[in-house]
Amino acid sequence: MRKVLLLLLIVSAPVFASLPQFTELVKEVSPAVVNITSIRERSVQESFGNGDEMPEFFRRYFDQRQRTPVPSAGSGFIISSDGYILTNNHVVDGASEINVALSDRRERTATVVGTDELSDLALLKIDAENLPVVEMGSSSNLEVGEWVVAIGSPFGFELSVTAGIVSAKGRSLPENGSGNYVPFIQTDVAINPGNSGGPLFNLEGEVVGINSQIFTRSGGFMGLSFAIPVDVAMEVVQQLKEHGKVSRGWLGVGIQSLNKDLAESFGLDRPAGALVSRVFPESPAEKAGLEVGDVIVEFNGVGIDLSSDLPHIVGRMRAESQAEVVVIRDKKRKTIDLTVGALPEESLRRLSGLGADSPKGNRMGVEVVDLSRQDRTRPGVRRGVLVKRVMEGPSAEEGIRQGDVITHIDNEWIDSKEQFEAVVEEIRPNVAVSIRVVREGQPTFIALKLQDDE
Repeated sequence: MRKVLLLLLIVSAPVFASLPQFTELVKEVSPAVVNITSIRERSVQESFGNGDEMPEFFRRYFDQRQRTPVPSAGSGFIISSDGYILTNNHVVDGASEINVALSDRRERTATVVGTDELSDLALLKIDAENLPVVEMGSSSNLEVGEWVVAIGSPFGFELSVTAGIVSAKGRSLPENGSGNYVPFIQTDVAINPGNSGGPLFNLEGEVVGINSQIFTRSGGFMGLSFAIPVDVAMEVVQQLKEHGKVSRGWLGVGIQSLNKDLAESFGLDRPAGALVSRVFPESPAEKAGLEVGDVIVEFNGVGIDLSSDLPHIVGRMRAESQAEVVVIRDKKRKTIDLTVGALPEESLRRLSGLGADSPKGNRMGVEVVDLSRQDRTRPGVRRGVLVKRVMEGPSAEEGIRQGDVITHIDNEWIDSKEQFEAVVEEIRPNVAVSIRVVREGQPTFIALKLQDDE
């Protein structure tokens, strides 16, 4: 037995010797990584439960708002020595005050230069000089299987280091509002709450991504982490510095992927490209002459392999840019010149899962449908209604998403859309009720307060 173990150790030695060492890299880059704490406001009534229970003394002498710190909301990193810091939008969204803790224990209050919800990026500025900065790399040069390192503050543990490899590139995450416009880097680096906004480094110590989110069924790390490519991020940073907001390119088409049979019917030798299923009126696509049934196989010299590639490419172009589109129409290649438009505001809301208006009579701000037979086969789903759309309102504010299944309202089972609408109408205003939601097989309760109808 000892001989077997010794043999295993001898065979394994070259493997262990070839593993990368991260110590010098971490020493070099960690001074530019920061911890970000957001301060948000919530109603004082929430501390007393029902607002009617607040003593009159407090009603008369205390402000109705109080600041609530959210500790270790996320991470970030310094991109210029004069105090510009990059992080995720969701780390600072809705904050009335943002505090930045530097690696040398100094703390500074940050101002928001600009945010971009679709890429989930925010550019901050602190009043400081001669700060350590990260070195920017190129995400386009990353290769699947390459080692990468993340530094951040998971659960408030500052300057924690984790490592792994690049699992895939160009991932679209359509359930996330930014998914269609960010070609995410997928890694197996351990990322947890508090890592958001922190840098992802290659072995040269260069930033190649911004850690943004994880895929999980448990609420914790499960081996699937996603980072925003640094090439995309720096384009956003430039626009935020110049304009405080981001303008994205827009074609004005609805697209879908092709399977083998569809590809054959359109004269393609393989299922590649983006099939145009809809052309929006008065859009750049309509003005240029794109038609339903066209298959976009090339955009501005870049081949379109997957349909999800097209939004990534178009979104990174500036409005009024000229582009050349190659389509397959009637089984023949055709080249079309067009002027890229700017993504309209209503499209931004739609991509973020929010509509412009709440449906009439629905105080929760969601549109629901009855469960299909297939929906009822999903894990944890037997009864309930499916959330088809989330509008601006209380549901969006509390995190209810498209695709959630609402099973209970105020401990009452929900079996149909009609019952759902009736129960919602009976909810008393300004009284918290429990909403049970099943998301990806995991049930959770959300407390919701509805306002008076106006």
